[in-house]
Amino acid sequence: MTKIYLKKGREESLRRFHPWVFSGAIAQIVGEPAEGDIVGVFAQDGSFLAYGHYQIGSIAVRVLSFSGEDVFDPGFWVNMISRAKNVRTSVGLTSVDSRTNCYRLVHGEGDGLPGLIIDYYDGVCVIQAHSVGMFRSKSAICEALKTVYGDSLKAVYDKSSGTAPFKAVLNLIDGYLCHAEGFSDDEQIVLENGNRFLVNWTEGQKTGFFLDQRENRNLVGRYSRGRNVLNLFCYTGGFSVYSLASGAAHVDSVDSSGKAMAMVSRNMELNGFEASSHTEYTADAIEFLRSVPEDKYDLIIVDPPAFAKHRGALNNALRAYQRLNAAAISKVSPGGLVFTFSCSQVVDKEAFALAVFSAAAQTGRSVRILDRLNQPADHSVNIYHPEGEYLKGLLLYVE
Repeated sequence: MTKIYLKKGREESLRRFHPWVFSGAIAQIVGEPAEGDIVGVFAQDGSFLAYGHYQIGSIAVRVLSFSGEDVFDPGFWVNMISRAKNVRTSVGLTSVDSRTNCYRLVHGEGDGLPGLIIDYYDGVCVIQAHSVGMFRSKSAICEALKTVYGDSLKAVYDKSSGTAPFKAVLNLIDGYLCHAEGFSDDEQIVLENGNRFLVNWTEGQKTGFFLDQRENRNLVGRYSRGRNVLNLFCYTGGFSVYSLASGAAHVDSVDSSGKAMAMVSRNMELNGFEASSHTEYTADAIEFLRSVPEDKYDLIIVDPPAFAKHRGALNNALRAYQRLNAAAISKVSPGGLVFTFSCSQVVDKEAFALAVFSAAAQTGRSVRILDRLNQPADHSVNIYHPEGEYLKGLLLYVE
């Protein structure tokens, strides 16, 4: 096994259980590791620090274990996935009589498995590997899922082609790693808080559904009764379904993707909503918002895709959030609500709040913050890795 020795003093972050080793902290590599190999990390004095996956780049090692446990044993994966499932059980997501049968099973660093995402859809696990090490471990992960879920596991689908490092020489072809006899579906109906959604993991974004907004969708539903709702960047209509299920007067859903809007239509039918209660617009959300008359909507949801995926795009992203929120705040009717979000990891809560403050000031309207919103329990944040907190939102009351 390759051994990596750190420069003097650079072991402190690992002693505080931060799960990354940056390339600049490395003093010496003893061996010739290939990308994705498990390596040992040691302090300059030779004391053991961690095992992790090696990768070329600024993050050289993603830590799998600080304890020296046998990370080469297949039992390691069974143990880690069992622990992740236990967390979801503790918050009521795995009960057979639950009104929710879809959740995030593994959330990277939040579950001690950096570079790995697993979403669960009523017996189907969809894997996304964000590192070479996790991509190379797919078979072991699949076997561990079989052990943890037993006969209730219908299939394991690998959807890593868009997430694994593209510079690495990998066979990036999405497909099933295993499936039960007779299973052939690429989409499935799932329940979320009693609402029904079609999830297509082969053609949909990410793993097929944005599970991280579950609790925020529920909150939108609580405030939607009797209101005229505008859902911008609606994707497959999650917020729209919750609004109508809770008694919204009318909902308009807007997204630029025709494929997503087709799924919105199917989700509306699936939940039995009257056609007159909902209108779909395949359009640019920002241009649509600019064109609507003031006071038409008394609840607006602003949930755009990530405007910044790296720090170099941060300033442009903050200006985009400001423009978008200024438009929403200016258009919502007096006494109306704006739910606004950012899923950009490099935009922290303070920066996002400042962008929204600037937007409010630009409109000159009186605006209150009623609530601060974030990601749900199954998207847990490792206390030693605060970078895992990526989703943030504000509920605004506008006079």
